[in-house]
Amino acid sequence: MAPLPLLTTTSLLLFFFLLASFAVDVVVAGGGGYDDGGDGEGGDGGGGAKKPHVNHGRYKCGPWVDGHATFYGGRDASGTTEGGACGYKDADGYGAMTAAVSPALFDNGAGCGACYELKGESGKTVVVTATNQAPPPVNGMKGEHFDLTMPAFLSIAEEKLGVVPVSYRKVACVRQGGIKYTITGNPSYNMVMVKNVGGAGDVVKLTVKGTKRVKWTPLQRSWGQLWKTEANLTGESLTFRVMTGDHRKATSWRVAPRDWTYDNTYQAKKNF
Repeated sequence: MAPLPLLTTTSLLLFFFLLASFAVDVVVAGGGGYDDGGDGEGGDGGGGAKKPHVNHGRYKCGPWVDGHATFYGGRDASGTTEGGACGYKDADGYGAMTAAVSPALFDNGAGCGACYELKGESGKTVVVTATNQAPPPVNGMKGEHFDLTMPAFLSIAEEKLGVVPVSYRKVACVRQGGIKYTITGNPSYNMVMVKNVGGAGDVVKLTVKGTKRVKWTPLQRSWGQLWKTEANLTGESLTFRVMTGDHRKATSWRVAPRDWTYDNTYQAKKNF
Protein backbone atom coordinates (compact mmCIF):
# COMPACT_ATOMS: atom_id res chain seq x y z
CA MET A 1 0.00 0.00 0.00
CA ALA A 2 1.38 3.40 -0.98
CA PRO A 3 2.18 5.78 1.91
CA LEU A 4 -0.34 8.50 2.66
CA PRO A 5 0.47 11.88 1.18
CA LEU A 6 1.98 14.38 3.63
CA LEU A 7 -1.10 16.59 3.50
CA THR A 8 -3.41 13.72 4.47
CA THR A 9 -1.22 12.67 7.42
CA THR A 10 -1.06 16.24 8.70
CA SER A 11 -4.83 16.57 8.41
CA LEU A 12 -5.35 13.41 10.45
CA LEU A 13 -3.04 14.63 13.20
CA LEU A 14 -4.87 17.95 13.31
CA PHE A 15 -8.21 16.12 13.49
CA PHE A 16 -7.17 14.01 16.51
CA PHE A 17 -5.71 17.10 18.26
CA LEU A 18 -8.97 19.00 17.87
CA LEU A 19 -10.97 15.98 19.04
CA ALA A 20 -8.86 15.69 22.22
CA SER A 21 -9.20 19.42 22.90
CA PHE A 22 -12.97 19.18 22.52
CA ALA A 23 -13.14 16.30 25.03
CA VAL A 24 -11.23 18.32 27.61
CA ASP A 25 -13.55 21.31 27.10
CA VAL A 26 -16.58 19.08 27.72
CA VAL A 27 -15.15 17.75 31.00
CA VAL A 28 -14.31 21.26 32.24
CA ALA A 29 -17.70 22.66 31.23
CA GLY A 30 -19.44 19.81 33.07
CA GLY A 31 -18.09 21.11 36.38
CA GLY A 32 -20.03 24.36 36.24
CA GLY A 33 -23.37 23.10 37.55
CA TYR A 34 -24.76 22.81 41.04
CA ASP A 35 -23.31 20.18 43.34
CA ASP A 36 -26.02 17.95 44.74
CA GLY A 37 -23.74 16.78 47.50
CA GLY A 38 -24.14 13.20 46.37
CA ASP A 39 -27.11 12.89 48.70
CA GLY A 40 -29.12 10.60 46.43
CA GLU A 41 -32.43 11.98 47.66
CA GLY A 42 -34.15 11.85 44.31
CA GLY A 43 -34.63 14.08 41.29
CA ASP A 44 -35.34 17.78 41.16
CA GLY A 45 -39.09 17.24 41.41
CA GLY A 46 -39.80 19.45 38.39
CA GLY A 47 -39.35 16.92 35.62
CA GLY A 48 -36.05 18.40 34.42
CA ALA A 49 -32.66 16.74 34.41
CA LYS A 50 -30.53 16.99 37.53
CA LYS A 51 -27.59 19.36 37.46
CA PRO A 52 -24.15 17.76 37.09
CA HIS A 53 -22.51 16.59 40.28
CA VAL A 54 -19.29 18.37 41.20
CA ASN A 55 -16.99 16.72 43.76
CA HIS A 56 -15.16 19.44 45.66
CA GLY A 57 -13.61 16.98 48.14
CA ARG A 58 -13.63 17.23 51.91
CA TYR A 59 -13.21 20.46 53.82
CA LYS A 60 -9.55 21.31 54.43
CA CYS A 61 -8.47 22.76 57.76
CA GLY A 62 -7.17 26.32 57.85
CA PRO A 63 -3.76 27.39 59.16
CA TRP A 64 -2.99 27.89 62.85
CA VAL A 65 -3.10 31.56 63.86
CA ASP A 66 -2.88 33.49 67.13
CA GLY A 67 -5.94 34.42 69.13
CA HIS A 68 -7.20 34.58 72.70
CA ALA A 69 -10.03 33.13 74.73
CA THR A 70 -12.26 34.11 77.64
CA PHE A 71 -15.38 32.37 78.99
CA TYR A 72 -19.00 33.16 79.80
CA GLY A 73 -21.98 31.37 81.32
CA GLY A 74 -22.11 28.76 84.06
CA ARG A 75 -19.89 25.77 84.64
CA ASP A 76 -22.51 23.61 82.90
CA ALA A 77 -22.72 26.07 79.94
CA SER A 78 -25.98 27.48 81.27
CA GLY A 79 -26.75 30.93 79.93
CA THR A 80 -25.00 30.27 76.61
CA THR A 81 -27.55 28.25 74.65
CA GLU A 82 -30.46 30.69 74.24
CA GLY A 83 -30.77 34.06 72.57
CA GLY A 84 -27.43 34.07 70.79
CA ALA A 85 -26.73 36.20 67.74
CA CYS A 86 -26.91 33.16 65.44
CA GLY A 87 -30.52 32.47 66.43
CA TYR A 88 -30.02 28.87 67.51
CA LYS A 89 -32.45 27.54 70.12
CA ASP A 90 -31.05 25.55 73.04
CA ALA A 91 -27.82 25.31 71.01
CA ASP A 92 -29.78 23.14 68.52
CA GLY A 93 -27.80 20.06 69.33
CA TYR A 94 -24.37 21.71 69.39
CA GLY A 95 -23.97 20.89 73.07
CA ALA A 96 -21.75 22.65 75.58
CA MET A 97 -18.70 23.00 73.33
CA THR A 98 -19.63 26.27 71.66
CA ALA A 99 -18.21 29.76 71.41
CA ALA A 100 -19.11 33.34 70.74
CA VAL A 101 -16.63 34.62 68.16
CA SER A 102 -15.29 38.10 67.51
CA PRO A 103 -17.10 40.34 64.99
CA ALA A 104 -14.61 39.57 62.22
CA LEU A 105 -15.24 35.83 62.50
CA PHE A 106 -18.97 36.28 63.10
CA ASP A 107 -19.13 38.25 59.83
CA ASN A 108 -22.71 39.49 60.23
CA GLY A 109 -23.96 35.95 60.73
CA ALA A 110 -22.07 34.30 57.88
CA GLY A 111 -19.74 32.69 60.42
CA CYS A 112 -22.50 30.94 62.37
CA GLY A 113 -22.06 27.18 62.54
CA ALA A 114 -18.34 27.18 61.69
CA CYS A 115 -16.04 24.97 63.76
CA TYR A 116 -12.72 25.95 65.29
CA GLU A 117 -10.01 24.00 67.04
CA LEU A 118 -8.34 25.96 69.85
CA LYS A 119 -5.03 25.04 71.46
CA GLY A 120 -4.04 26.41 74.84
CA GLU A 121 -0.53 27.07 76.12
CA SER A 122 -0.59 23.65 77.80
CA GLY A 123 -1.01 22.01 74.41
CA LYS A 124 -4.55 20.85 75.18
CA THR A 125 -7.11 21.36 72.41
CA VAL A 126 -10.87 21.71 72.09
CA VAL A 127 -13.20 21.97 69.08
CA VAL A 128 -16.10 24.43 69.32
CA THR A 129 -18.96 25.59 67.13
CA ALA A 130 -19.59 29.31 66.58
CA THR A 131 -23.09 30.02 67.91
CA ASN A 132 -22.88 33.64 69.08
CA GLN A 133 -21.01 36.93 68.63
CA ALA A 134 -18.32 37.93 71.11
CA PRO A 135 -17.08 41.42 71.97
CA PRO A 136 -14.13 42.76 69.96
CA PRO A 137 -10.61 41.51 70.77
CA VAL A 138 -9.37 42.22 74.29
CA ASN A 139 -6.86 45.07 74.53
CA GLY A 140 -3.29 43.83 74.68
CA MET A 141 -4.13 40.36 73.36
CA LYS A 142 -3.22 39.00 69.92
CA GLY A 143 -5.64 37.93 67.23
CA GLU A 144 -9.36 37.25 67.30
CA HIS A 145 -11.45 36.78 70.44
CA PHE A 146 -13.23 33.53 71.37
CA ASP A 147 -15.66 33.78 74.29
CA LEU A 148 -16.02 30.10 75.18
CA THR A 149 -18.54 28.29 77.31
CA MET A 150 -16.90 27.42 80.61
CA PRO A 151 -16.72 23.66 79.81
CA ALA A 152 -14.84 24.51 76.60
CA PHE A 153 -12.53 26.97 78.36
CA LEU A 154 -11.71 24.50 81.14
CA SER A 155 -10.66 21.98 78.48
CA ILE A 156 -7.64 24.12 77.63
CA ALA A 157 -7.00 26.43 80.62
CA GLU A 158 -7.69 27.07 84.31
CA GLU A 159 -10.69 29.17 85.30
CA LYS A 160 -8.57 31.56 87.40
CA LEU A 161 -6.68 32.76 84.30
CA GLY A 162 -9.75 34.49 82.86
CA VAL A 163 -8.22 35.34 79.50
CA VAL A 164 -5.58 33.21 77.78
CA PRO A 165 -3.64 33.25 74.51
CA VAL A 166 -4.53 30.43 72.11
CA SER A 167 -3.72 29.18 68.68
CA TYR A 168 -6.75 28.40 66.53
CA ARG A 169 -7.70 27.10 63.13
CA LYS A 170 -10.93 26.50 61.27
CA VAL A 171 -11.70 22.79 60.96
CA ALA A 172 -14.34 20.53 59.44
CA CYS A 173 -17.56 20.19 61.42
CA VAL A 174 -18.53 16.60 62.19
CA ARG A 175 -22.30 16.30 62.59
CA GLN A 176 -24.66 13.43 63.33
CA GLY A 177 -27.34 12.96 60.67
CA GLY A 178 -28.36 15.28 57.88
CA ILE A 179 -28.81 19.03 57.58
CA LYS A 180 -31.83 20.39 59.47
CA TYR A 181 -34.29 23.08 58.35
CA THR A 182 -36.73 24.72 60.77
CA ILE A 183 -39.50 26.63 58.97
CA THR A 184 -41.39 29.39 60.75
CA GLY A 185 -43.46 32.43 59.73
CA ASN A 186 -46.47 32.46 57.42
CA PRO A 187 -47.23 32.07 53.68
CA SER A 188 -46.30 35.70 53.01
CA TYR A 189 -43.08 35.70 55.04
CA ASN A 190 -41.18 32.44 55.49
CA MET A 191 -38.21 32.05 57.83
CA VAL A 192 -35.83 29.10 57.60
CA MET A 193 -33.23 28.24 60.22
CA VAL A 194 -30.41 26.04 58.86
CA LYS A 195 -28.47 23.95 61.35
CA ASN A 196 -26.45 20.77 61.85
CA VAL A 197 -24.37 21.58 58.76
CA GLY A 198 -21.22 19.50 58.34
CA GLY A 199 -18.03 20.32 56.47
CA ALA A 200 -17.33 24.05 56.61
CA GLY A 201 -20.39 24.39 58.86
CA ASP A 202 -21.25 27.95 57.88
CA VAL A 203 -23.87 28.83 55.26
CA VAL A 204 -23.35 31.63 52.75
CA LYS A 205 -26.19 30.88 50.34
CA LEU A 206 -29.58 29.13 50.57
CA THR A 207 -32.10 28.45 47.80
CA VAL A 208 -35.41 26.63 47.81
CA LYS A 209 -37.49 24.87 45.15
CA GLY A 210 -40.98 23.40 45.19
CA THR A 211 -42.45 20.68 43.00
CA LYS A 212 -44.76 22.88 40.90
CA ARG A 213 -45.05 26.65 40.96
CA VAL A 214 -41.99 27.45 43.13
CA LYS A 215 -38.87 27.52 40.96
CA TRP A 216 -35.37 27.85 42.40
CA THR A 217 -35.68 30.86 44.71
CA PRO A 218 -32.83 32.45 46.69
CA LEU A 219 -33.44 33.30 50.34
CA GLN A 220 -31.88 36.33 52.01
CA ARG A 221 -30.15 36.24 55.37
CA SER A 222 -32.40 37.89 57.95
CA TRP A 223 -29.92 37.67 60.81
CA GLY A 224 -27.60 35.04 62.20
CA GLN A 225 -28.40 31.71 60.54
CA LEU A 226 -32.02 32.66 59.88
CA TRP A 227 -33.03 33.09 56.22
CA LYS A 228 -36.17 34.66 54.74
CA THR A 229 -38.29 34.74 51.60
CA GLU A 230 -41.68 36.23 50.77
CA ALA A 231 -42.42 33.50 48.22
CA ASN A 232 -45.43 31.35 49.07
CA LEU A 233 -43.92 27.92 49.76
CA THR A 234 -47.05 26.19 51.06
CA GLY A 235 -48.65 23.15 49.46
CA GLU A 236 -45.47 21.86 47.82
CA SER A 237 -42.70 19.50 48.77
CA LEU A 238 -39.59 21.61 49.35
CA THR A 239 -35.99 21.07 48.28
CA PHE A 240 -33.25 23.21 49.83
CA ARG A 241 -29.77 23.80 48.41
CA VAL A 242 -27.04 24.97 50.80
CA MET A 243 -23.70 26.53 49.90
CA THR A 244 -21.05 26.71 52.60
CA GLY A 245 -18.18 29.16 52.97
CA ASP A 246 -15.82 26.95 50.95
CA HIS A 247 -18.29 27.09 48.01
CA ARG A 248 -19.35 23.46 48.31
CA LYS A 249 -23.04 22.76 47.74
CA ALA A 250 -25.44 20.13 49.04
CA THR A 251 -29.04 19.64 47.98
CA SER A 252 -31.67 18.22 50.34
CA TRP A 253 -34.17 16.86 47.86
CA ARG A 254 -37.82 17.08 48.99
CA VAL A 255 -36.75 17.29 52.62
CA ALA A 256 -40.10 18.86 53.58
CA PRO A 257 -43.19 16.88 52.41
CA ARG A 258 -46.06 18.47 50.50
CA ASP A 259 -48.08 18.79 53.71
CA TRP A 260 -45.27 20.40 55.74
CA THR A 261 -46.31 22.83 58.46
CA TYR A 262 -44.77 25.86 60.14
CA ASP A 263 -42.83 25.63 63.41
CA ASN A 264 -41.44 22.22 62.53
CA THR A 265 -37.95 20.95 61.73
CA TYR A 266 -37.19 18.74 58.73
CA GLN A 267 -33.98 16.76 58.47
CA ALA A 268 -32.28 15.67 55.27
CA LYS A 269 -30.89 12.18 54.81
CA LYS A 270 -27.39 13.42 54.06
CA ASN A 271 -24.87 16.08 55.00
CA PHE A 272 -21.57 17.41 53.71
